[in-house]
Amino acid sequence: MADKLTRRDLLQNAATLGSIAVFGAVACSKSTPAALVCTDTSSLAPADVAIRTSLAYVDTSTEPGKTCTTCQQFIAPAAAGACGTCKVVKGPINPGGYCKSFVPKTT
Repeated sequence: MADKLTRRDLLQNAATLGSIAVFGAVACSKSTPAALVCTDTSSLAPADVAIRTSLAYVDTSTEPGKTCTTCQQFIAPAAAGACGTCKVVKGPINPGGYCKSFVPKTT
């Protein structure tokens, strides 16, 4: 005679599997570093902020293959994981950012 799965057994099994899934996810999760944010313009003059805005600078590029790191105007930061600068746009510049003044680097 086949054993039937009771509601109590089903609920116990579901609770056990749920607990395993939660503990497994916590145990296997890796903390991801915080995304680099280079949008603080508090030290810039209003004219520099206006230029930054008119050139549509964004901290994360939406243009495939066009990021500040591949632009001639970008000046790389001294340390990895820091904001760089730009010859055209004033203020902190994210290496993964983009603006309308993008000019591809020549090799």
